[in-house]
Amino acid sequence: MGLLDRLRGAVVGIRPSSRAVTSGGSDARYLADWVRAHVGVEGYIEPKTTVTDVTVVLVAADGEWTRRIVGERGARRLASDLRIPVYDVERTGYPQRMRDHDARERVERRRAVEDDLREL
Repeated sequence: MGLLDRLRGAVVGIRPSSRAVTSGGSDARYLADWVRAHVGVEGYIEPKTTVTDVTVVLVAADGEWTRRIVGERGARRLASDLRIPVYDVERTGYPQRMRDHDARERVERRRAVEDDLREL
């Protein structure tokens, strides 16, 4: 860990790797539960950034998704533990169904706001 990493960790209050998924951790349980509750889940590993450690985005067949910090070792363990295909997002990009899901969600939120305004 370099000097800037130490300073950055002190500023935000946690070290970037301290949120990584461990086999017994709450994030690992959340991811396993999420996979069991959804159909056709695939994992997309996102690279480490200046703000976060390695993350994973789980995307279901309907495009619903969730994201968690997994760390480098957690990313490697993820595919075998959850028994799902895992891709490198830098190589494959995000699936179209994820973008379609987000677009549908935006439309639904906008309609809900418009309906609320009409009721006033």
